[in-house]
Amino acid sequence: MDFNIREASVDDLEILVGFQIKMANETENLILDKDIISRGILMGLKDINKAQYYVAELNNEIIGSLMITKEWSDWRNRWVLWIQSVYVVEAHRQKGVYKALYAYIIDMVKQNSDYGGVRLYVDKTNTNAQRVYSKLGMNGDHYQLFEYMVD
Repeated sequence: MDFNIREASVDDLEILVGFQIKMANETENLILDKDIISRGILMGLKDINKAQYYVAELNNEIIGSLMITKEWSDWRNRWVLWIQSVYVVEAHRQKGVYKALYAYIIDMVKQNSDYGGVRLYVDKTNTNAQRVYSKLGMNGDHYQLFEYMVD
């Protein structure tokens, strides 16, 4: 299928909020606070230093999205892009939507010498996503993520 990939805008806020609420529930059995996630996504949409959102469209309908954040790598003297907040509408899964979004981001990295690569993290129990990422040439062999989060 031929998907249109574009940077998201403030007009896409409600769709992105809905996607993130569904994604958190499906992948980690979490219930997100709609008000908090709405404000968080809006901040990212308004400030590219916080985040950039990209959407996949089919027939002018948004069917998938992801968010990019940047991490400075002193080892590479370049930015590393982190893929986060991935969601594909259930009816469109396993049809190449994420693959198209990922290819778009990889093309961005290849075309901009300021970028040194792409990373993402995935819940240890989300084996479906892990298979998808592996098929696209990513590996999880090198790092393990540790975190401390304030509730």
